[in-house]
Amino acid sequence: MFDSADFDLAPYAGLDTSAYVRHTYNSWDDAGWRSLLVQTFRHAPEADHLPLPAVSDLHLVLCVAGSADLRIRSGGRPVRRRWVPGRLELMVPGRAGSIGYRAGAGLSTVQVHVPVGAVRRAADALGGREPDFEASAAALAAGDPVVEQLLRALPGRAGAGDLYAESAAAFLVTHLLTRGRAERLPGPEHAAVRAGVAIMTERLAEPLTLAVIAAEVHLSVYHFVRVFREGTGLTPHRYLTRLRIEEARRLLSSTSLSVEQIAGRCGFASPGALSAAFLRQTGVRPSAYRKH
Repeated sequence: MFDSADFDLAPYAGLDTSAYVRHTYNSWDDAGWRSLLVQTFRHAPEADHLPLPAVSDLHLVLCVAGSADLRIRSGGRPVRRRWVPGRLELMVPGRAGSIGYRAGAGLSTVQVHVPVGAVRRAADALGGREPDFEASAAALAAGDPVVEQLLRALPGRAGAGDLYAESAAAFLVTHLLTRGRAERLPGPEHAAVRAGVAIMTERLAEPLTLAVIAAEVHLSVYHFVRVFREGTGLTPHRYLTRLRIEEARRLLSSTSLSVEQIAGRCGFASPGALSAAFLRQTGVRPSAYRKH
């Protein structure tokens, strides 16, 4: 069991975020938990430059309401992301950054901190391999129904004791450390898979090709397909299609965008191409999915 001293939240102590967020739940105060910090926030409509301090905790963010266009800088050039309900982020431990966004009304998030001790304990139990949080972050951005449902449920478990919180923390860390298979690849091949996933995740709307992705990760097309399939269990094409369908599913359920608009945002050449791919993967057409 942990307590508040085990969390690395000191870098947040000097930040005044009252202009950007309003706390609506804190598991330390509302549930008496000490093994897991769960917070819910209502966000201001916009922020130009909100610092993201480097902490050693495992920090997970789930968008649960509203939408926002973000600019995130963390260890490199800024990247743009679209937050809609269901969007997951893992903030890489030890890496500082900043965030700016423009949001629609009612942007809300659930944010969970798992102490570094729980991460180390789970990693040791899994063989002592150093966690690759960059790979986990890239994989999580593609969607994870297990993590999403658990994070949605945690604020509603205020009546559960700290044993529940400790078990939830252990489950989250173990799931994240074992979720992807890219960590099986050594050295440059490992990095190429991770980079390929990141390119796909951040550039869904672009007409990406194998040649483009392979060139950007500095491998031949043949070599990239081989190591990517070994690392993820899927070909690059199927992995990219899965990401695009997941984003289309979220947009269908959380926005009023037309199918044609969603097709463009998700990298499909036409609404018909989106509909065909959506049917193959989910068993229903986009219109039926949105209706039900």
